[in-house]
Amino acid sequence: MSSYVDSANHHPYMPVTVEVEERCEYAMRSHCLCFKSFLNSAHKHSLKFSTSASSLILQSQNPYLPTLEVPDRRRELERLLLSPPQNHDPVASYKQVHAQVVVSGFEAFSFFGNILINGYSKAACLREARKLFDKMPIRNLVSWSSVISMYAKHGFGEEALLVFLEFLKCYDETPNEYILASVIRACAQLGGGGSEGGQLHGYVVKSGFEQEVYVGTTLVDYYAKIGSTDEARMVFDSLSVKTTVTWTTIITSYVKGGNGEVSLKLFNQMRENNVVPDKYVLSSALSACSMLRFIEGGKQVHAHVLRRGGEMDLSVTNVLLDFYTKCGRVKTARKLFDQMAVRNAISWTTMIAGYMQNSLNRKAMKLLAEMTCLGWKPDGFACTSVLTSCGSLEALEQGKQVHAYTIKVNLEYDDFVKNGLIDMYSKCNSLTDARRVFDVMDDHNVISYNAMIEGYSRLEKLPEALELFYEMRLRLFPPGLLTFVSLLGVSAALSVLELSRQIHALIIKFGVSFDIFAGSALIDVYSKCSRIKDARLIFEEMNDKDIVVWNAMFSGYVQQLESEEALKLYSKLQLSKQEPDEFTFAALVGATSNLASLQHGQQFHNQLIKVGLDFNPFVTSVLVDMYAKCGSVEEARRAFSSTLQRDVVCWNSMISTYAHNGEAEKALHVFREMINEGITPTYITFVGVLTACGHAGLVEEGLRNFELMSSFGIEPGTEHYASVVSLFGRAGKLYEAREFIEKMPVKPEAVVWRSLLGACRIAGNVELGKYAAEMAISDDPQDSGSYILLSNIFASKSMWVDVKKMRERMDLNRVVKEPGCSWIEANNKVNVFIARDKTHCEADLIYSLLDNLIMHMKGIGYIHDTITLLVND
Repeated sequence: MSSYVDSANHHPYMPVTVEVEERCEYAMRSHCLCFKSFLNSAHKHSLKFSTSASSLILQSQNPYLPTLEVPDRRRELERLLLSPPQNHDPVASYKQVHAQVVVSGFEAFSFFGNILINGYSKAACLREARKLFDKMPIRNLVSWSSVISMYAKHGFGEEALLVFLEFLKCYDETPNEYILASVIRACAQLGGGGSEGGQLHGYVVKSGFEQEVYVGTTLVDYYAKIGSTDEARMVFDSLSVKTTVTWTTIITSYVKGGNGEVSLKLFNQMRENNVVPDKYVLSSALSACSMLRFIEGGKQVHAHVLRRGGEMDLSVTNVLLDFYTKCGRVKTARKLFDQMAVRNAISWTTMIAGYMQNSLNRKAMKLLAEMTCLGWKPDGFACTSVLTSCGSLEALEQGKQVHAYTIKVNLEYDDFVKNGLIDMYSKCNSLTDARRVFDVMDDHNVISYNAMIEGYSRLEKLPEALELFYEMRLRLFPPGLLTFVSLLGVSAALSVLELSRQIHALIIKFGVSFDIFAGSALIDVYSKCSRIKDARLIFEEMNDKDIVVWNAMFSGYVQQLESEEALKLYSKLQLSKQEPDEFTFAALVGATSNLASLQHGQQFHNQLIKVGLDFNPFVTSVLVDMYAKCGSVEEARRAFSSTLQRDVVCWNSMISTYAHNGEAEKALHVFREMINEGITPTYITFVGVLTACGHAGLVEEGLRNFELMSSFGIEPGTEHYASVVSLFGRAGKLYEAREFIEKMPVKPEAVVWRSLLGACRIAGNVELGKYAAEMAISDDPQDSGSYILLSNIFASKSMWVDVKKMRERMDLNRVVKEPGCSWIEANNKVNVFIARDKTHCEADLIYSLLDNLIMHMKGIGYIHDTITLLVND
C-alpha cells in the first residue's frame, strides 16, 4: 500500500513514496505462516509428528500440550484461520475462531496464537492481540515479531520499543530481521529527538544484520524521516544488496527534502544497475521532475512507462497529470486525462487543481461540474481548488454553490474547505459571509486568521484587520509572513506611515525582516508613504533580492517621480544576476514617460523587443502611454498595432492617447474597433471617449456614449460627469452644463464645477463663473485651480479689484499655487524649468535668448496676451 504526499505543494493525492513496513509486510506474513517455522517450534518443544504433513498428529510430552489425534478438527481450524473472515465484522470472526481454538485445546500452540495475533492486528483490535500474546505459554520469534510489528504498524512506537526491551530481557535468541525492522520503524515514529534510533543502529551492526536488506532499507527510511538525509545515504551506500524498495526509499527521501537533482541521479543509477523501477520509484522520479520543472526528464519517465507496455498504473498516471500541470503543460495533461480508461477521485482532483494552479479557473469549475454529473463525489481538496478559482474570478454564486455542496456532504468542517471558503468570500468582496464562516470555526489557526485579515486588507478595512490581528496575538497565534504582508498592503493603500513602522518593528521582532516578500512589501509601503529613502534603505539591507524586490524599488521611484533614480538603479540591475521582466520594463518605461524622454523610451522598447516581451499587452499599454506623453502619436499607434494580444487596458491607452492629442475621430474609431473585437469597455474607456468628444465638440456623440455606459453595467463617476460638463462648455452651452450638474444623482465634486468654471473662462461669462467657482471652493477650499480660473475671468474683463480680492482670499486661506514646470531633453540630458526660476546653470543665456526672441516676435507685429500670464505666475 502506498501513502500519498505532495511532490511539490503537499498535495495529499500524489503517490510518490511507499512506507517500508507495508512493502515488507508480505515477507513478514509469509514468515509468520511458514510451515517450517511451525515445525521448528514444535521440534523445540519435543513434539512428534506423523510422516503425513497433510494429516498432522501432534503428540506432546509437554504438560501444556494435550495429546491429540484429531487431524480433521485441526485442519478445519487451520482453514478458518488462514481464510479471510467470513463475517462483516472481522473482530467477531476472529474471536469465534479463537474460541474454537480454546475449546479444541489448541490454545497452547504458538502456530495458532501467531495467526490470531496477526488477525487481530489487521482488524485493529490491538487489545485482544496483546491479551492473547500475554497468555501464550510458549512464544517464538514469530510471536514477538508479530506483536512488535503490530504496534509499529498502528503507530504505537513506544509500545513497540517496550515489547522489544521485554524480548531482550526474557528471550535467549537473537532478534531476527523482521523484529529489528519493526523496532526501527517504531523509532522513526518517535522522531529524531531521542537516541533510540542511533542505539538500535549500533545494535544492528553488532548483531551482524547491517547487510540484511530489510533492516538496511528500514534504517534508510528511519534516517530519511528524521531529516538526516546524509546518514540515510551512508546506510544506503553501504548495502551490498539493494531492492527496489531500498532505491524507492532513498530517492523519495531526497524528493521530500527538496533535492530533486540528486533524486534523478539516483534514479539513473538504479536503471544502470538493471533494477526495474516500479510504480513507486517512477512516481518519485516524476515528483523530482515536477520540483525542478524538468519537462524533458518527465517526458523520459513517461516514455519509459509506455515502453514497458501493458496498462499504465493508475497511480503513475495521476502523478503524470500532476507533473504536466505543475510544468504548465495543461493541454498535455488534459489529453492524458481524456485517454484514461479508468479514473479515480485523485485523477479528477489533480486535473482540477492543475487548472486552478495555471489560472484556468473557468475550466476548473467546468471540470468539477462534469465530475459531479458523472456521479463522482468531490472531496475537500477538489472543493478547495474550485473555491480558489471562484475567488480569482469573483464568481460569488458559483462559490456559494460549492459551499452548499460541502454542507450537503459534511465537508464544511474540513480545515482546507473552511479556509478556502473564507478566502473565496473575501476575494468576492463578501466579507460578511467570510466572517460568518470564520466565526463558526471551532479551531482557528494561522491560515484562517491570515485569510480573514487579507480579506479586510483587500477592501482597505484597516480597523477590522487590526482588530483581528490583535485577537490573533491574544490567542498566542504567531503571525506569519502572509499576516504582515496583508497588513502592510492595507497600510500602503492608506499611506499610514506610523502603522507601517510598527508593523516593520514586529517583522524584525519575529525574524522575517529580510525575507524577500516582506522586504518588497516594506519597500512598497514606504514608497507610498513618500519615504523613498527609507524604502531604499530596506532595499540595500536585503542580501537576497529577486526581481520582485527590484521591481518594488523601481515602482517606488516612479510613484514619487524620482525617475532619474529609477534609471540609475536599472544600471545596477544590469550588473546583477537578475533578469528584468515585463513589470521591470513597465516601471522603467513609466519613468521615461515622467521625463518625456523619447530617447530612453525607445531604448527600453528595443530591449523589450530583444527579450520578446513587446507582444505583452501590459507592456504595450505602457509603451503607448509613453509615446503619447512624448508627443509621438504615430509611434504609439505602431506599438499598439504590433501586438496581437490586446487587453482592455491596451485599448484604453490608445483611446486616451488620441483623445488627449485632439484626434477625436481616431479615438472614436478605435473605440468602435474595440467593441467589434468583443472587448467589453470599462470605466476608463468611457473617460477617454467622452474626453475625445469634448475636444472635438461632438455633443450628440458624447451624450450618446454617456447613455451607452449603462448597457455595459458601468455606473457614471466623477470623471464622466466632468467630461460631459466640459463637453457642453466647449460647445458654448454653459447653462445646459449647469442644468446637467444640478440634475446629477450624486453630489457634484469640485472637479465637476471646475469644468464649468473653465468653460466660463473661455466664454468670458463672469456671473456663471463666479457661481461655479464658489461651488467648487466650498467643496475643496484648498484647491488653487478654482481661484486661478476665476481670477483669470476677472482679469479678462479688466476687473482688477476682483483679481486683487481673489489673491487676498487665497492668502487668507493659505492656498498655494504650485508653480508651472516644463522640461526638454537636449544632448542626452533632461533640463527642467519652473516659472521665474533662475537655478539652471545657463539661466542667463536662456533668458537672453528669450528676450531676443520676444523682440523678433514684436518686430513682425505679434501681440501676446499678458493678462493670463500675469495671473498664472
